[in-house]
Amino acid sequence: MKNTIITGAAMALAAFGLAGCDSPAEERAEERADAIEENAEARADAMEQRADQLDQTANGADPAAEQNLENRADAVREQGEAQAERVEEQAE
Repeated sequence: MKNTIITGAAMALAAFGLAGCDSPAEERAEERADAIEENAEARADAMEQRADQLDQTANGADPAAEQNLENRADAVREQGEAQAERVEEQAE
């Protein structure tokens, strides 16, 4: 999870560094893409928190349910990143 946060932060910094070269339409697309990624990240974080709570509540008795939530959280992140990339590519 830390790697995902670091990667996301690095991507955001790179986007800000290149923002001066973009047209207004590209800047709007980047802002929209950032919002999509932030939304996906927040949803995935909430899913992981539920998985952690499930682990604490079940005392490790249902690791499959916890793993399922974590896998779904990863999928939400990946879908958000893919959607954000499509938005940015369409603006170029």
